[in-house]
Amino acid sequence: MSTRQIVIDVPEKILLAEKTDERAFAHELRMLAAVKLYELGCLSSGRAAELAGIPRVEFLLNLERYKVFPLQAELRDLARYVKRHVSFNPRQL
Repeated sequence: MSTRQIVIDVPEKILLAEKTDERAFAHELRMLAAVKLYELGCLSSGRAAELAGIPRVEFLLNLERYKVFPLQAELRDLARYVKRHVSFNPRQL
């Protein structure tokens, strides 16, 4: 797998305020980006986990920490499917 490096300038004050070092902050930024892109439906959970640099199961388990429902994308896909393929007639109830 080939990768590309993206450089982000972070003011030292931010690192001091967060009481962290560059490595830990970079890891958290990757995780936050992965979670948000997953939440928005831009990345699957597998791709988001890849971006975060952790296994998919670990990524899904960590979503609770960020207040993101782990099966959000799957529910969104199911809702789209139902909307397209299932007709609802309340009189049939």
